[in-house]
Amino acid sequence: MKSLGILAALVALVWVFPKAWYTRTDTTQTVQWLAEQTNAPGWTYIPVEVDKSAERLLVADRLINGEFRKADRSTQPIRVFGARRFKEDPKEIGLFVHTPDRCWVQSGWNLDAVTPDFIEVELHGRRIGFERRIFTVQGQSELVYFAGLVGGQTLPYRLDHNYSVSKRVVRAGATDRITKANRWNDSVLWRRVMDSFLSRRPLLGPKQFLRISTPVYGGNVAAADQRLREMLPIWLKPEDTQPANVTTAKATP
Repeated sequence: MKSLGILAALVALVWVFPKAWYTRTDTTQTVQWLAEQTNAPGWTYIPVEVDKSAERLLVADRLINGEFRKADRSTQPIRVFGARRFKEDPKEIGLFVHTPDRCWVQSGWNLDAVTPDFIEVELHGRRIGFERRIFTVQGQSELVYFAGLVGGQTLPYRLDHNYSVSKRVVRAGATDRITKANRWNDSVLWRRVMDSFLSRRPLLGPKQFLRISTPVYGGNVAAADQRLREMLPIWLKPEDTQPANVTTAKATP
């Protein structure tokens, strides 16, 4: 009986501890979500159906996927993706699990070396951290920024938990790309889990994932960076609605 009591206490501790521990918010930050716009002056927004990549597994409550194009084709298109989950469901895959580092590489894209691989962009008075990558496939290059919010606040840790694994499998030319074994053996993944623990900022909870990208032509990365930085404050606007309080049906990607 005593051992059963100890076991019950341990189970209760495992169940209750995360809810009690991961409750901290950053008091210096605004709690505000970013609303994805489809009306950008001078641009035409074209919705694009989400393909059968890993992003389709996100099962988001709200999903946007498309690209902005200039009517006169005077500049390269800008592609955007936004996904929100208003409430965490332990039965579903995490919203931050399938970052481009994982799902794009898994789909056949390669990672090019790029510096810096993390930047901060000021959006409407807030500094948002974005992972910065260049992916290539069949001679096509794409500059990609991606970021996440939890509880309406930016993260105290990076979303690079798949980055080092992807670089290794691309260098090795692995045909099976990313596997569970090489992910779970990656030190960066566990470092991010520890970052979340020490900061007491949740990995779980209402989330928003954002991705924006544009082609890189002629090796002109600076021009691609400029397009993305100019579009970010147009595409993303501060939003008052708190996703945790919104009732909506699951979106079908």
